[in-house]
Amino acid sequence: MGGKQRLNVLVVDQDEATNLELKDLLTAQGYQVHTLSDPAQVVEEVKQGRFQLAMLDVSPPADRSVELLERVHAADSDLCVICMTALPTVEVAVRAMKRQAFDYIQKPLMPEEVQAVIEAAIKEKGLLVDLEGRLNLEVGRRLRERRTGGGLTLKQLANRTGLSVSLISQIELGKSAASMSTLHKLATALQVKMTYFFETI
Repeated sequence: MGGKQRLNVLVVDQDEATNLELKDLLTAQGYQVHTLSDPAQVVEEVKQGRFQLAMLDVSPPADRSVELLERVHAADSDLCVICMTALPTVEVAVRAMKRQAFDYIQKPLMPEEVQAVIEAAIKEKGLLVDLEGRLNLEVGRRLRERRTGGGLTLKQLANRTGLSVSLISQIELGKSAASMSTLHKLATALQVKMTYFFETI
């Protein structure tokens, strides 16, 4: 069951648009995401111990935000906290890092930066993730990229492999794990080695 454990992320921002944007982005990456727009509810949520990582808005007023960061760490000292702000200042960045913030990123958030910071946190902190789910998503992404790059439709790839359009579609969406036999058929049809689907993962 170890491979089924997912990273639980708490997103805290008074801006609902940011909450929604991050929820969509992180859910697509295979994470379990809970959002809060009311900072007053954060400490109680953290005390339940469900989360391994939190993304916390520390935009002005800075004193209140840094105090919230302190209270969050007091409630769960193991929680990995990534701070984000629309108005970055060196002073707040230093204060946040002194209070064990893992990183401090600026809005508007760039998906690539958010993903890179979270992956760094996972690696450095040894956080639990749904490895199987993320592997399926990455294999699916590479399959789709290779198929479309070769100008093939799902139907054409299905004809070349003897697999159903439905199965190939499910694999591309990361909703179904491909067996070694299935991957071999796909790799042969796409003229790549099987290792193409797993390299650097």
